[in-house]
Amino acid sequence: MAALSRLVRSSNSSGSSHRPRRTGPAVLCALIAAAASTSGCATRIGRDTDNGLPTLQVQSSSLLTPANGGQSIGSQDLRPGDIILSATHGINSLGIRAITLSPVSHAALYLGDDRIIEAVGSGVRTRSTAEFVADEATIVAFRHPGMTDDHAVAMRAFAQAQDGKKYNTAGIVLQAPFTLQRKYCELPLVPGSVRDACIRGIAAIQLGAARNDRFFCSQLVLETYRAADLPLTDASALLISPADLLHMREGDVPSVQIKQALQYVGHLKGGHVSTDVAATGQPAP
Repeated sequence: MAALSRLVRSSNSSGSSHRPRRTGPAVLCALIAAAASTSGCATRIGRDTDNGLPTLQVQSSSLLTPANGGQSIGSQDLRPGDIILSATHGINSLGIRAITLSPVSHAALYLGDDRIIEAVGSGVRTRSTAEFVADEATIVAFRHPGMTDDHAVAMRAFAQAQDGKKYNTAGIVLQAPFTLQRKYCELPLVPGSVRDACIRGIAAIQLGAARNDRFFCSQLVLETYRAADLPLTDASALLISPADLLHMREGDVPSVQIKQALQYVGHLKGGHVSTDVAATGQPAP
């Protein structure tokens, strides 16, 4: 962070000493690069299935697309409870993806009957799958393998009760410094239990307690699963971002301890290579 401060001071002091200059695109790019250089990369030790030798697995944002091993799906392939992760070409999406080092920036939940619920700046809303797909550049679906009809009913009831509630703007504002500081917990070779406790400790100090009267996107997904007695993790929903949901997929390294890895379902919409994302392994049948 000291490097970021020096970079800002240098950009503002160049040229005339009497007239401050605005930070230009080149400096903004440099700031993003500097922030990325301080980030961690979660790892875990596993066992090779062939020879039993220990292997080091690194958290991945690898780009498996329908063109190179993933699969394209339609809305008819979705099931209630499927988690929808997406990205757009807009500046807000770009900023979220830059700070979380992830190819996704938004999370939503499929309720069934061609309806998706999401938390956006205007609040919690439901809309048709077609409307959602039209607004996003890349959309990929994941599924909890333990989902039952009873879970789906409970999720739908909870989610619909939140429709119209306010957006958790304060939670998002607090996410920016938290996202940068938590990277120190995610340095390579830090054991998963230590990483989990470190992230939760920082969150308890910086993010406070969750409220049930307003939500941001990934918080809504986590709380809906929790209300259906199918929690994705014991960690606070306030510290979970769309990037964290992505890393809960099969074959990846989650930043916090999870209950069950998510299965890749497929792409509802494929975007540019810079935003496409799917599972690190093979797509689910």
